[in-house]
Amino acid sequence: MNYMEQEQKNQEENKKSDRRNFLKLGLLAGVGTIAGAGIAKALSDDKPAESGTKIKVLTADGKLAEVDSAHIKHESCGKELTNEEVRKGIEGKKFVMLIDLARCANARKCIEGCQKMHNKKAPTEWIKTKMMQESKDSAPYWMPQPCFHCDNPPCTKVCPVDATFKRKDGIVLIDNERCIGCRFCMAACPYNARAFNWTKPEISKELALENYNPEKGSPAKIGTVEKCDFCPHMVREGKLPDCVTSCPNGVIFFGDYYEDVVTNGEDTFRLKELLQKRGGYRYLEELGTEPSVYYLPPVNRAFPFEEDKVAHNTEDYTWK
Repeated sequence: MNYMEQEQKNQEENKKSDRRNFLKLGLLAGVGTIAGAGIAKALSDDKPAESGTKIKVLTADGKLAEVDSAHIKHESCGKELTNEEVRKGIEGKKFVMLIDLARCANARKCIEGCQKMHNKKAPTEWIKTKMMQESKDSAPYWMPQPCFHCDNPPCTKVCPVDATFKRKDGIVLIDNERCIGCRFCMAACPYNARAFNWTKPEISKELALENYNPEKGSPAKIGTVEKCDFCPHMVREGKLPDCVTSCPNGVIFFGDYYEDVVTNGEDTFRLKELLQKRGGYRYLEELGTEPSVYYLPPVNRAFPFEEDKVAHNTEDYTWK
């Protein structure tokens, strides 16, 4: 590797590191999650000593402002959560995801980031990339698909032991200590978003010693169901899910429906305004599942469709 290549690599790593550090400081993801409540409620009442580190937040009137990180309140983290707290979720939140199909080039970095975060190895993928094509005359495009964390989830209704459940903050989780491996939830999910641990998962000795936490989904267990979980353990720490920050093209946005804001860590938007201006939609909404994942159509694409990026495990949903 020559000097210029090494310098470029260092700049990319520094940028990614800065982005992650920036995200750690805010209420949800470092950028603007005080939109609904306003700055006054998000700032600390006791006014602690300033840290000198400024972060950007989105105010109630839709403007970006800079405040010291020491004055930001966020969900407490680092403590051992009770089962009741895990099943209840984070108070006053409704988490949503938005995926901009015009930005997706099937780089698969979102999948790699997810697998690394959750200690998963191929062929297990909690995020699937589909090659979509509406008709023979239209151009194909890439469609990342996580779990949709439906507001009316069929999966939770069929579980006989209440292992999969819907929280008040919109997230659907699986408690693998309750899961009996019947796979009724897999059959009920119309999006094929769940996977089954047929074999004993490979985990490190350190991870095996950790207490099981449904929010983190680990340590994984043989004979149980798993899926994308919106990374609630990261949200409690003021971070974005790894699928969001791993994408080099800013395809995936994450945020709070109540506060009407989504971010990919660099760009921040009003959710409803973006959906209206860009013709946003929810996949197979006619099923009545009320997904918490929104899509922006692949209009004015940032990248041309490349056939050579079709991976062996990429699903094909092209017109036949």
